[in-house]
Amino acid sequence: MTSPSLDLALSIDIQLCFEKFNLVIKQDLSLQGITGIFGHSGSGKSTLLRAIAGLEKDINGTIVLNDTSLINSKNKHFIKAERRNIGLVFQDSRLFPHLNVLDNLKFAAKRCKNRRLNFNEIIKLAELNNLLHKHVDELSGGQKQRVALARAILAEPKLLLLDEPLSALDRQAKTRLLKLMLNIQNKLQLPMLYVSHSLDELQQVCDKLLVLSQGKVIGYDGIHSMIHQLNYTQNNYTQNQYAQNNYAQTNNFIHQQTSLSLPIKTLNNGHGLTTLTLNEDTEIYLPALEENITGESLTGKNLRCFILANDISISLTEPINSSIVNHLFATISTISTVDNKVFITARCAKEDTEQEFFVSISAFSQQKLALEELQNVYLQFKAGAVRTYLY
Repeated sequence: MTSPSLDLALSIDIQLCFEKFNLVIKQDLSLQGITGIFGHSGSGKSTLLRAIAGLEKDINGTIVLNDTSLINSKNKHFIKAERRNIGLVFQDSRLFPHLNVLDNLKFAAKRCKNRRLNFNEIIKLAELNNLLHKHVDELSGGQKQRVALARAILAEPKLLLLDEPLSALDRQAKTRLLKLMLNIQNKLQLPMLYVSHSLDELQQVCDKLLVLSQGKVIGYDGIHSMIHQLNYTQNNYTQNQYAQNNYAQTNNFIHQQTSLSLPIKTLNNGHGLTTLTLNEDTEIYLPALEENITGESLTGKNLRCFILANDISISLTEPINSSIVNHLFATISTISTVDNKVFITARCAKEDTEQEFFVSISAFSQQKLALEELQNVYLQFKAGAVRTYLY
């Protein structure tokens, strides 16, 4: 199976003005793997995708994909959407209702000249063999999105844009689609830009994360690093709102969390727990993962997982006689207080390895324990607090 494209670079320097909203983006993106685009509603995520796809024409500036200029307003240069070879999957599948699944897929394949991908292999990869002769109105939401994803791939784009394709699905369907997206990206090496309002979903599949706020870029980095930067952003935002006496009116931008990618040491330790390696002396436990249905061993592979800040507690002594299985020795780095809530960062360090953890506790608990920066403590959390979508 031949990959449609490799190692793309996207350079964006645009302004797009609406009556109540301006999108001003100047950013270079390296498009290996899946790049997430995250932000609150109205931050410009979908508008940015539409600009890249060629669906927004009133743009000032330039967009360059590798050496191909997609738009240069100064030179009045604009490549139409149908000539950009960029795929786009929307929140709603937008399948042709008068065609069955097979005919929807054939329509996309016929429009692709110099086809390199095998039609039947894409059907198998998207897990559609049992749905080919069903009509669109017979499909579930998750099934429709799998068809839409396969249809976009069969057009053999250089770049695939995904605009909140999982937002209308239940947890089980989301998990299946996330696995499918990751499998397709790995097999085809097809670069993807994935817009979502769910940081948890993005954490599971993305290599890098671009964060927008009010039409501007506020961050771009590796997925774990960017999520941890957002923890600080959320905390500073809350502090500012509280200082301005409108704290009660704010909504959380994210659920603060520790984002991890750790190797699997043991899939099942005999007690229904999977063991991850944090460093040579420290392990983290979570509920046992299922065996890979492909038969491929998961041992030694990295697992994407996260722990919400309010699922971690702090002890001054090692909690040996406790039902809580995870307890890590750490040093407090920072302490921030807003009203009756305290946000703590702590580092678990061992030789050349260091992992930052984020903890949210009450001001009462912080005062009771007399916690302060540079203090050594134990972090503790249940196995069920370590969350992952993919297994």
